[in-house]
Amino acid sequence: MRTLEEVQATLQIAKLKEEDLHTTIHCLSFGESVSSADYCLMELDETLCKHIEAGQSLVIRGDKDEHAVLCSGDKTYDLKIADTSNLLLFVPECRTPDQLTDPQDSSHVVHAQIWGFCKSYWELRKQRPKLKKLKKILMENPYEGPLLAGQEENTENRYTMQDLLKRIQASEEEIKTQLETIHACQIDERISFHPGYWRVLDFDYEMKLLGHITQLVDSESWSPNKVPLQTSLEELAPLEPKEMIQHCLNCYGKRYTENEEVFYALHEEKVCRGVALMLLHNAVKFNLKEFQEVWQQSVPEGMSTRLEQLKGVALVDRTSRPETIGLLRVEDLPEDTVERFNHLFTLREKWTEEDITPYIQDLCGEKQTTGALLTKYARSSMQNGIKVFNSRRPVAT
Repeated sequence: MRTLEEVQATLQIAKLKEEDLHTTIHCLSFGESVSSADYCLMELDETLCKHIEAGQSLVIRGDKDEHAVLCSGDKTYDLKIADTSNLLLFVPECRTPDQLTDPQDSSHVVHAQIWGFCKSYWELRKQRPKLKKLKKILMENPYEGPLLAGQEENTENRYTMQDLLKRIQASEEEIKTQLETIHACQIDERISFHPGYWRVLDFDYEMKLLGHITQLVDSESWSPNKVPLQTSLEELAPLEPKEMIQHCLNCYGKRYTENEEVFYALHEEKVCRGVALMLLHNAVKFNLKEFQEVWQQSVPEGMSTRLEQLKGVALVDRTSRPETIGLLRVEDLPEDTVERFNHLFTLREKWTEEDITPYIQDLCGEKQTTGALLTKYARSSMQNGIKVFNSRRPVAT
């Protein structure tokens, strides 16, 4: 333990003036068996600090073959080790000048013990949640409708929310939002909702439900903006469970109440896109003109189909004769930015900005634009007076 006299002697040797320093002097010493592996340090921004101070938790998620991420209740952060040239000391009893509420008039020594040290720390960067895996594992056992007589329920590959939180690298709020986006729901073999297994609907079964609803709207001459819930359930109950009809209405419409009766306003873009997916599902390419005619005829009267409704799910080929359209869903593309661009340029050598934007929009980070992504990962040129983008590097075909 150093005395005040020893500290003052050291200051003289170092040619430092005592009056230029704080009156409280910390003498540091290492505790027994201190090692750099005892503690890990993490740099938090103001938002995460308040999150911790409020008693909330942060969770590190990732399978053994994945790069770890850190999640709060509603955000996801990339975890990276940042090295520092200065040794970072963990000294719990140390006090900074602003914490010394009762400064002494004369110099005095405070002895503090070092509990650990590090030469690196965890650096957090907000990133997009990795949600592609969510639909992939739910598709291991999609829900295909109520069981027929003699059929047994497949109890394999079913996931609760806790299971999903262990497997998916995203916050709980981000996972819940994505579950809603992919039209997943909680069902058991008795077709009742409960806080149990999350299931995604089989594509054909979901389209079957949507078809029942749109056909009912047409047959009853209802306005798509005013579909009565109770009448719909009664009319379609012989065909499908009421819970599934209502789930489909929630996916493709907005619920509201009028004179104490519940109605749904069908969302034009969602319904039109769903019908388009059904038409394109088993076709490699579809004559664009013929597709547009069949598509318009297949949606409820009063709804208008437009190609803008298919951004991110289908792609038009204007160079072919006749022009064609084919299924290309952004959810089926790689999550990694470099892999995404490589895949897109494998599908098509040159892209217009209008065509490629829906397929890279989700890659944008905070304050990042699709234009910035294209500048970094693509090269622009003019073709017949139109600006097009191609890969900056050779693409393996």
